[in-house]
Amino acid sequence: MTYPVLSCTALDARDPRALAEFYRELLGLHYRPGDEVPPPPAPDDTDWIVLLDAEEHRVLAVQGKPELRPSTWPSEEIPMQLHMDFRVPDAAELETQRARAEALGATPLMDRSHDPDEPLHVMGDPEGHPFCLLVG
Repeated sequence: MTYPVLSCTALDARDPRALAEFYRELLGLHYRPGDEVPPPPAPDDTDWIVLLDAEEHRVLAVQGKPELRPSTWPSEEIPMQLHMDFRVPDAAELETQRARAEALGATPLMDRSHDPDEPLHVMGDPEGHPFCLLVG
């Protein structure tokens, strides 16, 4: 039997370039050829941006959605509809990556870094999508 294979995860964003840049920096990805930031003075009106890993596999795509309403998690007023988990090897790296994510524009949403079973931080990306940094 043949099964479908996940090509990548796509996220909606009011500002697709800014969100793509956030994840490009956070995860060490690069743009698919043709999706790079256009040189000035060309306008950046891209509404679908694909990010690749070092092996040129699609990892993440960002699409423009001007009317996006950010999740209000942990409140369910506007629920989270998807979140990603990013694994790090140990508690020291968890704190390093949390600080990096904040410097790149992420917002802390929950700190469970002292949980003995699964230390983690829940963060909101610049568009409000929750994601987890966890030791695992």
